[in-house]
Amino acid sequence: VQLQASGGGLVQAGGSLRLSCAPSGRAFRSYGGGWFRQAPGKEREFVAAVTWRAGTTYYADSVKGRFTISRDGAKNTNCLQMNSLKPEDTAVYYCAADDGSRIRPTLTTARSYDYWGQGTLVTVSS
Repeated sequence: VQLQASGGGLVQAGGSLRLSCAPSGRAFRSYGGGWFRQAPGKEREFVAAVTWRAGTTYYADSVKGRFTISRDGAKNTNCLQMNSLKPEDTAVYYCAADDGSRIRPTLTTARSYDYWGQGTLVTVSS
C-alpha cells in the first residue's frame, strides 16, 4: 500500500491550501488516517486525524479552528483543508494510515500508523 499526498505549495499568510491523501495499490483494512508535519530542525508533529467509519476527528491545538480534515471512508481517502495559514505552518506534511491490526489505535501518535505518504511541502510566507 502506498499513500499519495498532494496539494502543497506556496501561499501567503492568511491564505488557504487543501491537501489530499489517497492510497494506491491493493485495498486494505484501516481504522483511520492522519496528517503529520515536520518543519526544518524540528521533530515531526501530529496535525489532524480522522476515523474512516465514524468520521471522528482529532486536531492538534495549534490548528484547531483553522484546519478541517474530512474523509471518504469507503476509499480510505482524506483531505485536509487548511485556512488562515501562518508562517509557522510551514513544513513538509505527511499523510498516514494504519493497517487495521490494532483495536482503536491512538491516531494522534505516529507509532499507530503503518503506511506513510511521501510528503508534500507547504510554505507560508509572511
